[in-house]
Parts: sequence; structure tokens; C-alpha cells
Amino acid sequence: MGRDRCGRSGARFLGRLLPLLGRPVGEAAAGARLVGRPDRACGRVNVLIVSGIWPPDVGGPASHAPDVADFLYARGHRVEVVTTADAPPPQRAYPVRTVSRQLRKGVRHFRGAALVHRRARENDVVYTTGMFGRSTLGSTVARRPYVIKLTADPAFERSHRRGYVEGNVDEFQGARGGAVVAALRFARDVELRHAAHVFTPSAYLRELAVAWGVAPERLSVLPNPVPVIRGLRDREELKRALGLDGATIAFAGRLTAQKSLDRALEAIVRSDVQLVIAGEGPDRQPLERRARELGVERRVRFLGAQPRERVVELFHAADATILSSSWENFPHTVVEALAVGTPVLAMQAGGVAEVVRDGVNGLLVPAGDTAALAAAVERFFADADLRARLRAAAAASVAAYAPENVFSSLEATLREVAR
Repeated sequence: MGRDRCGRSGARFLGRLLPLLGRPVGEAAAGARLVGRPDRACGRVNVLIVSGIWPPDVGGPASHAPDVADFLYARGHRVEVVTTADAPPPQRAYPVRTVSRQLRKGVRHFRGAALVHRRARENDVVYTTGMFGRSTLGSTVARRPYVIKLTADPAFERSHRRGYVEGNVDEFQGARGGAVVAALRFARDVELRHAAHVFTPSAYLRELAVAWGVAPERLSVLPNPVPVIRGLRDREELKRALGLDGATIAFAGRLTAQKSLDRALEAIVRSDVQLVIAGEGPDRQPLERRARELGVERRVRFLGAQPRERVVELFHAADATILSSSWENFPHTVVEALAVGTPVLAMQAGGVAEVVRDGVNGLLVPAGDTAALAAAVERFFADADLRARLRAAAAASVAAYAPENVFSSLEATLREVAR
């Protein structure tokens, strides 16, 4: 049949021939790949990417997972994706397989683990950005190593979502919480300690993971990369297209208790500033009600969920972005805003201070201090020189987070783990 030095020609020949004999192309490709695993011999890896959300969903993993998949595929690796969805998303150059969110929770989780297991058997390594329990179970039964992208404390997120604990992630570390919370912590520790490698976007979260018993040599900081920006329109043109008139602050993300957007609303009360919010979530109606109570409803616009490209345009058009979160890690939206030259006004929660530097590319205030955030908003819009200086430094401050730099490190780890 003939082969190139990486064993691809025979696989391509089988891929063309066997459909004529009634055999699916997928089976042909799998059969060709099993002979000596030529892809791995040439540095190419077969990667299963698992993510709880995927476009058109909005959120950090819905940005990160497709970016990683596109990068690895472009580098010649074989890529496929497992995710959950309300409806099947558009297919890409690689397979995107879904478990329906319409299923009952227990059934959905079982099918998710089963799908990860089936697909992991056909791959060399699993890279998971969510669904950690299902990823751990499916990968372990399939006897495949898995690598985790950790963006939060899973035990805290699960406990807080179910109403077992209050407060923030830092307070949770020293809290007790009862038997259920202890079980969730145990599950978190098992998932992370058995991973071949764990990436965190911030040094802050890495330190937490070390405290949970994850071996330091299997923990690396992998910052969220800047978005690939193509054909971004002029800022003034975007302001007209988006209907932005006057001083504007933008926010994008899930409207949840974690984001504490009520503080952002309170921060603009004394300033003649409009706040534009892109995103959906359970807190939308309470936030709309709070805006009316504060008398700022005419200066607050809720755009609903927006595609990532539109969010980047909004950030570019705005004078600043705002982050009033109760707890954070290393938000994608902060890097996206800075990448298009827009300063960030933020509370110093979690790993935010690792990317936002006070007086350099934004303004930082103590976490939970709404009065200080309001003062930062006033200071920013009262000082034209400050605005110009922060904007001029914003894009350069995240230049090191270029996708090529960030994802090449991830690629090297996946290759090492898959050996």
C-alpha cells in the first residue's frame, strides 16, 4: 500500500478503500491506527477533550476547550470531544459527541461516564476541563491517563451550588461542613490525585491544590491565553454599532452569585456611567430588580448571552471592564479585555491580581469592598491621563499569553503523559 514515515499513507488508502467494501471509515481509521501506534511514534497524540460546556454555551470552558481542540488539530493531532448540550452543536473538523442535558441528572452522569469510557479507549490521553467525576471514572476504567484543567475548587462549587455552604472559596478551605461536604472533598481529592497532571490558570489555585494533597511535581500553572483576534473593527465604529454613548463599563460572564454583580450596580450609582452586561444566568432577574431599586436601570443594559466574538467587540468598544466577584481564579474575560486594550476595574479576588496590576493595566480594590470599587470607577473616569495610560499598557501586559506559548506547553505535557 505504501507508507510515509509516520504511517499515514496506508491509513488514508484504507480510509478510501474500505467504504467501498461496506465498512465505515471510522472503523478503517481505527484499525489502521492500532498497528504499531504510528501517530505516537511521530509525536502525534490521540486526544479526547472533555468539557461540561461547549459553544454556543458561554463561559470559560466553552472558550478554552474549543481553542485547545483547534490548536491540537492544527498541529496534526487526532482530536475528538465529549461534552453536554441542550442540542447537538455544529460539527467541526473533528468529532464533537454530546450527552443531552434533557436527561435526568443520574442518567446524564452515567451516560457521560460511559461515553468518556468508550471514547477514551480509542485515544491515548484524556484532557478534561470539567465533568471531573465522569472523566476520572471513564478514563480509569479505560486505562487511559487523564490530565485536568482545574479552574476552581470542585468541592466548594458543588457544595455551594447545593446550598451546603456559604461564603467564598477561601473561607471554605477552613470550614467543616458536615458529612456531605466531606464526601465532596474526598471525591475532589481522588479525582485530582489520580490525574497524570493538573493545570491551574493561576498560582493562587495551584497553592490550594497542593494543600489538597496533589503532588507539586504534577501541578503546573497554565494561564488562560489571549483570544485570536481577526478583523476587529475600529473602536469608534464598534461604539456606534453597539449603541454605546458616553462613559461605558462592560461585563461578560454567567450571572451567578459568584460574580456579585449587585456590587457593580452599586459602584455606578454615583457616576454618570452606563454598565453593559453580556451573559445569562439565574441572577438576571434579581439583578434587574436591584438596578431598579438603585435607580440605575436606565444606565444598565442586559444583552443576554453573546458569542465570544461579540464579547470581544464589546470589550474593545467599552472604556473599561468591571469584575466584582466574591471569588475568582483567573478569568478568561479579564485576559480578553486586556488583549483588546481595555483596562479592568476589579476586586482582588483569587488569582485576579496575577494578571491585573493596579495602576498599570487596571485598578484593583480589596475583595468585597463595594465603596472602594465605586471610588475606583469615579477615579478612572475623572482622570483622562490615567485612562490613556492604562489603555496604552493593557494589550502588552498579556502579550506573553499568546495561544502558541500557552498551548505549546499543554501539548508537550499531553505528549509526555501519552508515552
